[in-house]
Amino acid sequence: MDDPFRQLGLNVHASAAEVRQARRDLAKEHHPDAGGDPDLMRVINVAAGAALRILADPPEPVSAEPLMSKSDAATSSAEQPDDVGMTHDVPSFTVEALPVETFEALLVVTSWIGEVIDEEPPYRLDVLIHVQNGVKYPCWCRLELVPDAGASTVSIGVGSYDDQPTPSITVLRDLWVAQLNCYDWP
Repeated sequence: MDDPFRQLGLNVHASAAEVRQARRDLAKEHHPDAGGDPDLMRVINVAAGAALRILADPPEPVSAEPLMSKSDAATSSAEQPDDVGMTHDVPSFTVEALPVETFEALLVVTSWIGEVIDEEPPYRLDVLIHVQNGVKYPCWCRLELVPDAGASTVSIGVGSYDDQPTPSITVLRDLWVAQLNCYDWP
């Protein structure tokens, strides 16, 4: 397989945020719903997934120099602030609705379980999640939507706040899916 970073138009030092942004930008241009080629969109999705897996599990360094400490990584200019201490699941789930409809449903669901802190309709939603059914989920959650052949693929990024432990991404994915299943789709 070709270098996934190169396929996305990025260099090998790109951050996870840059990979996700490149995927979104390319999807806007090349997705079949926008008149693009479905085979090219598959290549873009595979490349983005491969690049994110590489970033999540980087190869062992070949030099004998020590790796950066967590405090060094947090201040490194190469790191994007939204990547520090976050867990990502790409893709997390698919909704059988276009991004605009899916985004609206996610806004309603957010009102049930937390609050919107930032948004870029219909492709990105940042949420503080509080409590659901008596279970505390104190975390910050980023939902990224990508059009996917008449549906929407949703990827989740999770980070903690208020010095609380970060909930499992699997638990949060199941929370979002369960809430979307309760939503009264038009």
